Amino acid sequence: MDASEEPVPPVIYTMENKPIVTCAGDQNLFTSIYPTLSQQLPREPMEWRRSYGRAPKMIHLESNFVQFKEELLPKEGNKALLTFPFLHIYWTECCDTEVYKATVKDDLTKWQNVLKAHSSVDWLIVVVENDAKKKNKTNILPRTSIVDKIRNDFCNKQSDRCVVLSDPLKDSSRTQESWNAFLTKLRTLLLMSFTKNLGKFEDDMRTLRERRTEPGWSFCDYFMVQEELAFVFEMLQQFEDALVQYDELDALFSQYVVNFGAGDGANWLTFFCQPVKSWNGLILRKPIDMEKRGLIQRQEATLLDLRSYLFSRQCTLLLFLQRPWEVAQRALELLHSCVQELKLLEVSGLFSPFTRFLTVGVSVPPGALDCWVFLSCLEVLQRIEGCCDRAQIDSNIAHTVGLWSYATEKLKSLGYLCGLVSEQGPNSEDLNRTVDLLAGLGAERPETANTAQSPYKKLKEALSSVEAFEKHYLDLSHATIEMYTSIGRIRSAKFVGKDLAEFYMRKKSPQKAEIYLQGALKNYLAEGWALPITHTRKQLAECQKHLGQIENYLQTSSLLASDQHLTENEREYFCREILSFANRQADSPGHKIVLPMHSFAQLRDLRFTPPNAVVHVGGVLSVEVTVCSQMPVPVLAEQIAVSVHFSVEKDSYRKTAEWLTKHKTANGVVSFPAETSPFPTSQNSLPALELCEVFERSPSDSSLHTTGIICKNVHMLLRKQESGASLEAPSGAALEAGAHMLKRTAVTLEPGPNAITFRTQAKEPGTYTLRQLCASVGPVWFVLPHIYPLVQYDVYSQEPQLHVEPLADSLLAGIPQKVKFTVTTGHYTVKNGDSLQLSNVEAMLILCHEENRAVIYSNMREKASDAALRVQSSDKVTSIGLPAAPAYHMIEFELEVLSLPSAPATGGESTMLGMTEPHGKHKDTQKAGHCMATMDHKVSIDCPWSIYSTVISLTFSMPFRTTHSLLSSGTRKYVQVCVQNLSELDFQLSDSHLVDTGDSTDLRLIPLNMESEQRIHSKQAVFFVWELKWTREPPPSLHCRFSVGFSPASEERLSVSLKPYTYEFQVDNFLTLYNVRAEISPPPGTELCKTGSLCSLEVSITRLSDLSEVDKDEALTECDDYFSTKLMYEVVDNSSNWAVCGKSSGVISMPVAARATHRVHMEVMPLFAGYLPLPDVRLFKYLPHHSAHSSQLDADSWIENDSLSVDKHVDDQLDSGSVQSRGSTRSVASSEHKGLPMPRLRALPPGQAFNASAGTQVLVIPSQDDHVLEVSVT
Repeated sequence: MDASEEPVPPVIYTMENKPIVTCAGDQNLFTSIYPTLSQQLPREPMEWRRSYGRAPKMIHLESNFVQFKEELLPKEGNKALLTFPFLHIYWTECCDTEVYKATVKDDLTKWQNVLKAHSSVDWLIVVVENDAKKKNKTNILPRTSIVDKIRNDFCNKQSDRCVVLSDPLKDSSRTQESWNAFLTKLRTLLLMSFTKNLGKFEDDMRTLRERRTEPGWSFCDYFMVQEELAFVFEMLQQFEDALVQYDELDALFSQYVVNFGAGDGANWLTFFCQPVKSWNGLILRKPIDMEKRGLIQRQEATLLDLRSYLFSRQCTLLLFLQRPWEVAQRALELLHSCVQELKLLEVSGLFSPFTRFLTVGVSVPPGALDCWVFLSCLEVLQRIEGCCDRAQIDSNIAHTVGLWSYATEKLKSLGYLCGLVSEQGPNSEDLNRTVDLLAGLGAERPETANTAQSPYKKLKEALSSVEAFEKHYLDLSHATIEMYTSIGRIRSAKFVGKDLAEFYMRKKSPQKAEIYLQGALKNYLAEGWALPITHTRKQLAECQKHLGQIENYLQTSSLLASDQHLTENEREYFCREILSFANRQADSPGHKIVLPMHSFAQLRDLRFTPPNAVVHVGGVLSVEVTVCSQMPVPVLAEQIAVSVHFSVEKDSYRKTAEWLTKHKTANGVVSFPAETSPFPTSQNSLPALELCEVFERSPSDSSLHTTGIICKNVHMLLRKQESGASLEAPSGAALEAGAHMLKRTAVTLEPGPNAITFRTQAKEPGTYTLRQLCASVGPVWFVLPHIYPLVQYDVYSQEPQLHVEPLADSLLAGIPQKVKFTVTTGHYTVKNGDSLQLSNVEAMLILCHEENRAVIYSNMREKASDAALRVQSSDKVTSIGLPAAPAYHMIEFELEVLSLPSAPATGGESTMLGMTEPHGKHKDTQKAGHCMATMDHKVSIDCPWSIYSTVISLTFSMPFRTTHSLLSSGTRKYVQVCVQNLSELDFQLSDSHLVDTGDSTDLRLIPLNMESEQRIHSKQAVFFVWELKWTREPPPSLHCRFSVGFSPASEERLSVSLKPYTYEFQVDNFLTLYNVRAEISPPPGTELCKTGSLCSLEVSITRLSDLSEVDKDEALTECDDYFSTKLMYEVVDNSSNWAVCGKSSGVISMPVAARATHRVHMEVMPLFAGYLPLPDVRLFKYLPHHSAHSSQLDADSWIENDSLSVDKHVDDQLDSGSVQSRGSTRSVASSEHKGLPMPRLRALPPGQAFNASAGTQVLVIPSQDDHVLEVSVT
């Protein structure tokens, strides 16, 4: 192999660089194969698996095939990957053994020795088979012999490093298979070499980065090393990985600058602290800026040079990745960070281990950074426009508008710096500064020399004259505002407009500036930005002053005078402006200027005297208003007035002072909400933030790689405010002029709270509403157009009234009760001799006491006086003398009344439980049985101020509820009276009596209660029992009256004697007519009843008296020599202890004669063991169907009519026809009796039938074969 001695050409860092592969051996052979190889190699992608767990990627391999030279092999310490040969290939088509031994073998040996000398192990031997040559030579060995020799000689342990390429220039399947195998091998070896060499390079680079804390470490050297890795990734078209390298360098450098600002510096930063001499902006039209790269390599670059080169490389890669909008985003971040970094390096110091503290500051000429930023913004924008069409640019304005705005801001700064905005134009100093700035731009770069609108030309033209600057600045500002508006960033658009307004003010064009200032102020007010509002108002005030807008200027001045964000001197200045205008106009009065009140003063609270804000006609009302002055100095208000609206309601004459007071505040103070901010849209009115977590996971292994929070209701928080009129426009509030005004003159308002008291005398009754609050300072009127919340006071003219109410929750009958009388005089004056005439009620007494006194109160419930009460009673009228009292006062006094106690009379027999209900004049307040009965007493009262009588009703409740019941023991009779205390008091009962009102001499009532006095507690009952005894036949009904004395147990001795409590009732049919006895016998041959066995039940019904008046009814029939009546008996067991077998009911004909007895036998079966009570035996009168109802019977005493059947021939006993068990009902009659009139049943009164077996029990033992024993315990 002949090695050329020509010098190696320098590496050109362009995007055409490819991995180097050297070719040794037969160059002519390789030249013939190269076209096909260069086309086929990148066609198929290969999977590249890298170390450190990085994701595999599919890449297309391309290579730069060069002739092998020893100079290309890397020397020790060379870290240049772009010139590194990743693979060495030896090409041969030798098929002759002699030729192989003579030349090829020696050439291969020399080639491998050179590779071994440079420790290169990435090589490949390619043997090309050519059938044409094999035909020309007949003495050659087979192809496999040459390949085997090469493998034996050079590939002992790596036989795969020798491959065969068969007829590469032919078009056959064999050739294609050979090419595929060769290309696969070549790609595999290239990837292996890439992985190995890049891994070693990354390890060396990582080692170098870890040594960055050492004193001699250089960022520029490390920059060149890591950029070499980025070049290799870019060469492999892995632009994302290449971008990561530059991002890491960017982050590393930024962190060092931040640490430097905090006092923790590095020595190598001194190279970047050189004075800035060139500010020609970013260069983005070259793939690689070799000039700035050389400065970095030689450590001569400034911070702007490094940042410019670094961003140009990032921009190139982002454009390759088709992410132009990220270029704009990164560019804006870069420009802002560069400005901050230069400030850090300019004012901070650098710590060096050789010096204690070395101050190294970056010198930046004024305006240099502005030029650099302006040129960079336009360069980025033009670079993006060069790779995107107009439609893409218009749809992605949101990404580029920030650069437009930044360029506008920097051009404005340059105009102010170079005197292009002042009214006189630039002076000599400004011109010299402009020349220096243009000199720092240098000559225009060749790439943009032929571009008409290059950034260089625009900046140079803009700084050339005042007119050119105005044109460029206005074009940029209007374009920026339009772009911000199109994407909905109104706040940013208004901010640019505010700068534009400032420019117009400098140019003495306030009429143009006002539009932008009003728009910005409206936006700030809508969103609640306090400091921008203050700043914009100051600019607007200056603008309005130049335009002569007096009313607008005064309104803005009042707002600024009350603004807490200004200094005291500024606030006083604007306040003096208002006062000076008011003083100038005082001598020549003109029209009034009406301004809103909230900037001048704020209404804090309002206090009425009297507190209820209700006064009568002729009364005096005080209104104390607390006003907080917002002005920084005392202000003399010529007049402070409150306009009052008067209204009269139709029914106002009916409204009393008490009714009006219910609708007022308790203390008479009305507080008004504090105006914390003058913004119409408060931040508190916005909806609350609705935040939620967001997690993004990798689709491959579901690992978490992104987390964050998002706001779900951002559309509510950042929604655009509704457009409308200017928020700083004059209020236009009109002054209300009316007959009703509360005024104060010559009031000095000190800064802070001021109390102002208004007094008025009520003249007309009605409602007065406070509508407006206004204060005048000369011709300037500050008006609060609406006082809210609503504030009113009422003036009334009240008619005299009398109100009577009990002091307790309810009045109890029978004991003295206090009643309160309240006389509201209204417009009437009570004179001596005036009295109330009460008509006496028979059942209610008015008790007179000498110590009764009347108290007189004013309308404000203040005690005025008291006097003795004169009460005189006669048979029909009670006169109450009233003390003298003026109008609109109240007279209160208390009297005792006594309602006579009496229980409601009962008309007939008590119920089964002996309960009675009150009737007649008495009524129950509720339906419940345990509520007290009430009675009403109506009293007519004649008042001195009216010709009509006032009727009042007093309701008294009976403290007791009384019931009676009839008790029997055979033929002996007892009357029981139950007295139940339903009130909350305890009573002492005494002298209980029960008398027969019928004056029967044969009847005696013998009391069984021996105690003369008894205490009855609240919610408890006391029972009284008398035995009835008679010598001859008693009457069929008994009329009784029960009386008992009572008095409250907890009170002292009463001054009056109380009437006893009485209760009248009637007892009917109380004589015993029938005696019923039942007896159960065990089965024959046994002594005791057993469960499950049939027992005999004998029911004996005995008549105890002869015919009497109570027997004469429809059931009575006359036989030959005696009378009889039909009875129906029924045996039931409601406790389910017995099963009645066979007949359980029947109809019997009972002779009406003493000692007449009827017996009924039936069988019953005990269901449980133990002492069981006997079944119940019931008796009913059996009435024919044609008999009329004698009285309304209780529902429990009836049996359904359709459960009985009537036959033409009625037997002595009527079978029910079914077996009754466990309390079941009787069977329904057969269908043959349907349609026939049914007989009726009437239960015997409780006193006529006596059950002699009540309470009797029978012992039942369990059967012997029962496995489960059930025992009934009663």
